[in-house]
Amino acid sequence: MKNSDIHILLSNDDGIDSPGLWAAAEALDDLGYVTVAAPRDHMSATGRGVLKNADRVITPKKLTVNGKEWDIYAVGGSPSQSVAHGIFEIAPQKPDLVVSGINFGENFATDITYSGTVGATIEAASLGIPGLAMSQQILFETWDEYHDEVDFTIAAHFTRLFAELMLAKRMPDDVHILNVVVPVGATVDTPWQVTPLADVRYFHPSLGIPKQKKEKDKKPSLILDESDMTPGNDVYTVRIEKKVAVTPLSINLTSRTDLPALEEYLRS
Repeated sequence: MKNSDIHILLSNDDGIDSPGLWAAAEALDDLGYVTVAAPRDHMSATGRGVLKNADRVITPKKLTVNGKEWDIYAVGGSPSQSVAHGIFEIAPQKPDLVVSGINFGENFATDITYSGTVGATIEAASLGIPGLAMSQQILFETWDEYHDEVDFTIAAHFTRLFAELMLAKRMPDDVHILNVVVPVGATVDTPWQVTPLADVRYFHPSLGIPKQKKEKDKKPSLILDESDMTPGNDVYTVRIEKKVAVTPLSINLTSRTDLPALEEYLRS
């Protein structure tokens, strides 16, 4: 039964029309009151960026979720701007949890700072609200389009599972976000594992196509080769072990090194 005292803010970076967002809305529907505030446009790879030229217009729309008509809100801005507007202007109360996703494609390794999906949860965490970033592995390169063949059913199952856990359990200090990646072919019985980020680039940087070049000159987006994947991290957990990767993230970017020892080293 829905707990009317619980409030969840749902956003993403693929835009308000993304099927992944709709799947997440259906999965979260009966956990509490869900407010949807997502970018009006596709905003992948915007990180936590604030778009200075964004119009920030908030457009109400309708979405049918589990047979009920919802009021949802398309924001003319980035994922982090959508979350900020959702918290301060749209939501009836401060959310207990911000869920971002379900993203088309895996958010892995050191690449997560590119991710608008993760950026939305960083914005939430900076305002004292736990964040859950959900993504679904895909097996093709076209990330900036919607694909009917992507089935979010299992990712939606895990979205609900981890949303329930985060609402029921207080996260330890320094755990502000859970970044969850669901592998292709997962089922509800697929095990999940808490694992660190891989300390590597997962995607080769995409430089786009300069205007003076042609489409045929575009370099392919290269993914880390399996031969370079080592155990004990999110990439290996999903790609090799075929498990759901759950990575705790902190928004405090200070290195967890011995600070007095570092200062002594620098002064020596």
